[in-house]
Amino acid sequence: MFFEYLKIALQSIKTQLLRTILTSLIIAIGITALVGILTAIDVIKLSLTGQFALLGANTFTIQNRSPNIRIGRGGEKPKYYPNISYYEALNFKDKMPSEKAKTSVSFMATGVAEVKYENKATNPNIAVMAVDENYLLTGGYELEDGRNFTKNDIDQSDATVLIGQEIVRNLFPKENPVGKVIQFAGTRFRVIGTLAEKGNSFGFGGDKSVLIPISKARSLYATQGRSFAVNVMANESLNLEEVVSEATATMRAVRKLKPKLEDNFAIIRSDNLSESLIGNLKYVSLAAIVIASVTLLGAAIALMNIMLVSVTERTREIGIRKAVGAQSRAILSQFLTEAIVICLIGGLGGIIFGIAIGNAVSAGIGGSFIIPWTWMLLSAVLCLAVGLISGFYPALKASRLDPIESLRYE
Repeated sequence: MFFEYLKIALQSIKTQLLRTILTSLIIAIGITALVGILTAIDVIKLSLTGQFALLGANTFTIQNRSPNIRIGRGGEKPKYYPNISYYEALNFKDKMPSEKAKTSVSFMATGVAEVKYENKATNPNIAVMAVDENYLLTGGYELEDGRNFTKNDIDQSDATVLIGQEIVRNLFPKENPVGKVIQFAGTRFRVIGTLAEKGNSFGFGGDKSVLIPISKARSLYATQGRSFAVNVMANESLNLEEVVSEATATMRAVRKLKPKLEDNFAIIRSDNLSESLIGNLKYVSLAAIVIASVTLLGAAIALMNIMLVSVTERTREIGIRKAVGAQSRAILSQFLTEAIVICLIGGLGGIIFGIAIGNAVSAGIGGSFIIPWTWMLLSAVLCLAVGLISGFYPALKASRLDPIESLRYE
């Protein structure tokens, strides 16, 4: 009987093709919004987790403000504290015991540098990071070729530089950049190494970065009123909490804070930061659900209208079916099946478009292709529910028609 109902439903849909397509499109738009946005959110979560994992589970940063993690009106406003001066950062580095943790001092000199080599130049979107000899370790970077900065490079303010893979591809497509001389900030720098591929998702990557000694950067870029960041990496992951506590005490001592005063600096851990970012994505998920719900409500109303029109147009057909022995339950099932099929057709189109949109976001941020089975199942259930709800009243009306009156219709 089910296949018979399905056959009749498809025949009816074929005779009302334009109305069916329009209704299915409304349903498809709602499902596209739901699946597309939620798939994109899953992609972003995976990417965030991967990006912060690159920083290491045993690292944290001390800076003069809490992170600005806000989506819409959600989240907390960042708190700003007095700047961490260069000498406070160096004092902290000297006092932090090296047997427990590695410490580095850094700041972003600029994010709009243009790097030149001979007659070639990059776009003016290169980040110049001022770092010390420990920054690669605490920042989660690896060397592709060449060497790291030495303490001697930092102490003597050498014009040396480490470059990311984006600069390598643009300026040195067919030659080894190590030993070559590049230019930016009106200064010539000798390349001593290249950074391994890291990606640029959400601005956490290093492929569009150049790293120079912090002492050299302080002479090239104005540092008055600038706050410095201190990166700390615990030598053992199990000792992270102990290192965080010791770092807090050390920075309080450096900042000369009295025991009763609150900390005037922020400690940011990579795992906490990723959790906060992912947690704030719930507002985007809520927006997707609201958009999909409103659209599906409109689709349900449109579908109910189409089914009522269909019942009116097929009154004589219903009368003939009842006259030859069809029961009211069979008529009810037939029209319900038709409504559900229309919803499922729209839902299938929405799922396909939603997956395409979600994975387009994934491709844009360098993620992998994913199939959101959970959201696909949820969409199918929603389509089934919409079909049942919007099709029930028209189907009930059809099943209650009097066969004699129906046969006399028109």
